[in-house]
Amino acid sequence: MTAIRTLRAVPIAAAVLACFGAPALAADKAAAYPNKPVRMLVGFAPGGGTDTTARAIAPKLSERLGEQVIVDNRPGASGNIATEIITKAQPDGHTILLGTIAALAINPSLFGNLPFDPLRDLAPVVRIADSTNILVVHPTVPAKSVKELIALSKTKPLNGGSSGVGGTGHLALELFNVMAGTKITHVPYKGGGPAMTDLLGGQINLIFATAASSVGHIQSGKIRALAVSTAKRSKLVPDLPTVAEAGLPGFEANNWNGLMVPAKTPRAVIDRLNKEFTTVLRMPDVSNLLFKQGLDVAPGTPEEFGKYIRAETAKWAKVIKIAGAKAE
Repeated sequence: MTAIRTLRAVPIAAAVLACFGAPALAADKAAAYPNKPVRMLVGFAPGGGTDTTARAIAPKLSERLGEQVIVDNRPGASGNIATEIITKAQPDGHTILLGTIAALAINPSLFGNLPFDPLRDLAPVVRIADSTNILVVHPTVPAKSVKELIALSKTKPLNGGSSGVGGTGHLALELFNVMAGTKITHVPYKGGGPAMTDLLGGQINLIFATAASSVGHIQSGKIRALAVSTAKRSKLVPDLPTVAEAGLPGFEANNWNGLMVPAKTPRAVIDRLNKEFTTVLRMPDVSNLLFKQGLDVAPGTPEEFGKYIRAETAKWAKVIKIAGAKAE
């Protein structure tokens, strides 16, 4: 009889261990994280804005984690190549993605058949930075404010350049058209540089340009700045109003990036990465370096970043549908 009771107790004991042992095992693994170098995927070529951000963070993060953080550039398809790689990586925090608005919120609507869904296949860790975009016009455009630009566009045809179809400059222009009821014609270029060259030459009327590409020309008087596209004023150009303040309440079109990991990554690993990234982003030398590139650091909780990604995905899906934009 005693033996029978003992045998019956075995499954019960196993069940108890399954309930309490698994979380403990997961916690042990998270406590040991990282135990090898961490690979930070970047979906764009070396030298670009996303790559520069990653390389400003990586050395400091290596010190904080006690393991080397290696920047791994996997350019192509507006960040889709790097994003697909991270969705197939082991969910242990040793492969992470510095993702952008394009890959995380725009491409799912812009591309028709992506083999992944960022909302389903990835877990947010922390929002890293917002890039200030500035609405700039050629000096021959008589508008001195957003309201004057809207009024002018309804009396004469205007055009606006961008770095290409589906880029934040293009979609900012389309959002402007939707909210203002204007019909400013989009002129796509193969990069922000050529678009700025034509704006300086007067071949196009306006651009939602990055701060890095436009501030010098604004200061020299070669182009005129009307407003910033972000929800809040930028410390880089504090005297410029936001587009929302200047005539289109609710307008926001900023170029942001953030850290993502595979969906099944343990929460303890996500929390560790969030903590360390937040610490690094708040270091004066890092935040000042990013600031000089037109980036405002924007760390927060994983939940806050996840909520923001969902909102951005829904917003840009509507704009892309109205604009009829498709990936080239």
